[in-house]
Amino acid sequence: MPAINKDKFRVALSADFLRSDGSPSYPMFDLSPLQKDERIKLEFIPPVNGQMIAESMKEFDALILLSAKFSHQSIDPGGRLSLVARFGVGYDSVDVDACTENGIGLAITPEGVQRPVAVSIITLMLALTGKLIVKDQLTRQGAAGFSLRSEHMGVGLVGKTLGSLGLGNIGAELFRLATPFDLKFIAHDPFLTETKAKELNVELVSLEDLFMRSDILSINCPLTESTRHIVNAERLLLMKPTAYLINTARGPVVDQTALTESLQKQRIAGAGLDVLEVEPPPLEDPILQLDNVILTPHALCWTDQCFAGIGAADVQAVLAVMQGQVPIGLVNRELVEHPHWQRKLAEYRLKFGVSA
Repeated sequence: MPAINKDKFRVALSADFLRSDGSPSYPMFDLSPLQKDERIKLEFIPPVNGQMIAESMKEFDALILLSAKFSHQSIDPGGRLSLVARFGVGYDSVDVDACTENGIGLAITPEGVQRPVAVSIITLMLALTGKLIVKDQLTRQGAAGFSLRSEHMGVGLVGKTLGSLGLGNIGAELFRLATPFDLKFIAHDPFLTETKAKELNVELVSLEDLFMRSDILSINCPLTESTRHIVNAERLLLMKPTAYLINTARGPVVDQTALTESLQKQRIAGAGLDVLEVEPPPLEDPILQLDNVILTPHALCWTDQCFAGIGAADVQAVLAVMQGQVPIGLVNRELVEHPHWQRKLAEYRLKFGVSA
């Protein structure tokens, strides 16, 4: 292995940021603040079997991670790594405990995705209630389709109840964007105060009430052991037969088998899913055959602005750590008081920090 220049702050990017020809997969991700900084050395590192490995990570100070996994097998205990900056807000591909135990911060990009994801939820809400897909199909049938318009009446939103399971950045942004539709707002979030909810004109309710009262129910919680299959057969039975379920968070939050049965038996009116339990789904998955569900490939919020914002947030996280600062979007906040991490930041601050 060639000698490592210890005077540089070394930043790795998982090589899935590149196409097979070496060109950037997402050119709107502006790396120039890192590329132009003479203190920084930037490299693309390929994952092995979909996972970053310790041997290739030990001489880097920071990693910007796209879709590859990062586990305890990715960590060299004697290595330099101080930050994993995830490209997005989901971090179920990262072993947070392993990062914390080894003094590695995990940063995500809530500011980069909250507006794009909220817009994607609104998109699905309008498409479902306006019967967009079936009306597109009718139009393509010419006169025969036009004659069936009255059989596919849309659903007005005024006075209806929009519910959110989770009221973090995305849930809050959803309610802000939905205000002009004159909906009633309810949410369940055990970590949110009544005061914060009132600021958003949202009524906090129990989990059961959320399912019973929502006309449109949006899933906006992270995937954890406590939220896995929190949307299950029992709770789906609480929903109105006229209600719609929207999931743009993580597939396993919803028991997809139970949801498929609910849709097949028309126990709810429909669903809009940007995420599935298995991605990509097998072609024999019965949910692919249903006409009362809109499916998108975990990419509905993907726009040039979304990826530019996510990339900018990751770049800022890297620069913050290089300058000995705690990055915005740090997931394992307990690390702030960790002596090992404090020592790392102090060393970076001494070597790369910006003078006041």
